[in-house]
Amino acid sequence: MKTRRSRGFTLIEVLVALTIMAVMAMLTWRGIDGMVRAQDSTRRYTDDVLALQAGLAQWHADLDAMMVWPVVEGSAPYQTGAGQRSLSWDGRLLRITRMSAGEPSAGLRVVAWTRRGDGQWLRWQSAPVMSQNTWQTAWENAGIWSQAANEDRGIAGGPQAVRVANATEWQLHYFRQNAWTNPLSSGAQDATATDTLPDGIRLMITLAPGQAINGPMVIDWVRPNFGGTQ
Repeated sequence: MKTRRSRGFTLIEVLVALTIMAVMAMLTWRGIDGMVRAQDSTRRYTDDVLALQAGLAQWHADLDAMMVWPVVEGSAPYQTGAGQRSLSWDGRLLRITRMSAGEPSAGLRVVAWTRRGDGQWLRWQSAPVMSQNTWQTAWENAGIWSQAANEDRGIAGGPQAVRVANATEWQLHYFRQNAWTNPLSSGAQDATATDTLPDGIRLMITLAPGQAINGPMVIDWVRPNFGGTQ
């Protein structure tokens, strides 16, 4: 009785099998690549959202901790009113004198916010200041930093400066006498108004495309001890 010899795979069958395996491997790789890309996109989205949330929280914290300078009759250090030494906005740079976090003995800090020429919205802060002279130096340094930032000379200020987001424009309105006004308008720039801190500040910023959150945003801050009505 003859035994039937086992027949092996033909060349065509082997090629077909290899082709199927190659297609499966390619599909698997595309699936893995898609998952990695989705994870990267999700991570970038999350990072953008968290960075913006942290930046806006810091914005509120800076304003909440604003130092209200005592007005002493007959004293005018640096020829600047008390209100202007606490808060100053020139349409490009916002400077705030704020109390340091923690104990009052930690001193004050000068904080600055500006938008760079390339659209980066940045925050800068000084080292703690303990005297009028060191405050004046920090106040001037904030202006120097803003000028360097707007000339695109990198994020000047080292670790004291951080990027919050990219923005195409930003502006501020102040809430005084139960009305929102542009502090740079001629009617709002008289001596009494500029020396009086606003009861609220409205941040109007347009976030640039390409970020997790983009487009116009309006952020209102109200002085913690404000007792009037809006």
